[in-house]
This record gives sequence, C-alpha cells and structure tokens, in this order.
Amino acid sequence: QNYPNPFNPTTTIKFDVAKAGRVRLDVFNVLGEKVATLVDREMERGYYETIFNASGLASGVYIYRVQADRFVQSKKMLLIK
Repeated sequence: QNYPNPFNPTTTIKFDVAKAGRVRLDVFNVLGEKVATLVDREMERGYYETIFNASGLASGVYIYRVQADRFVQSKKMLLIK
C-alpha cells in the first residue's frame, strides 16, 4: 500500500518483487486513463519503493497497478489538495 493515504502531493508506494523480471507500475485515474508510469524495467527479487508526485493532477481517487510476470495487483489512493 502507499503511504500516506490520503496524500498531497506525494506518496510512497511500496511493492514486493517475488521473482526477477520485468516490473511495471502504472497510475490511472478513475476513468481508466493512465496518468503516469513510475516503473518499467527489469528488477531483481526484493522489496522496493517509489515516490509518486501528483502535483500536476486534480484531487480524486487514483489506482496504481503493479505487474510482475503473471502477478497483477491494483490499489486505490486518494489525492487531496
């Protein structure tokens, strides 16, 4: 999960890579439009975190999606300005 949540304007997203391979972390608005790609690269197994800066986005609910191999997980986060 990300923290803090709700956030303004930055939040830290933590994620776990169970097996080395290509990892992608995208952020979408509630309409399903991609607003950011935070990670898109080969990564080794381990725990990671990345910072999402939403200073150019409107307040509201956003979804982040982590994809690694066949694993896909999505979570909500709330931006309050």
